Amino acid sequence: MDELEIKGNWNELKGKLKKKYAELSDDDLAYTEGKEDELLGKLQKKLGKGRDELIKEIKSL
Repeated sequence: MDELEIKGNWNELKGKLKKKYAELSDDDLAYTEGKEDELLGKLQKKLGKGRDELIKEIKSL
C-alpha cells in the first residue's frame, strides 16, 4: 500500500482539492501532522474513493 507524505505544500494541495471537489469543506481538509490516516479517512467517506486512489490523485496534483 502506498503512503501519503504531506509536506509544507499542503495549503496548495488543499486549494486544488477544494477547486476540484466543491463539496469539501475546510474541516474535511484539516491536516494535523502525523494524522494522515485520519485525513484520508475523512476524504474517503466524503468522496467515496479508495485509499490508494486518493493517494494517487493527491500525488498527481
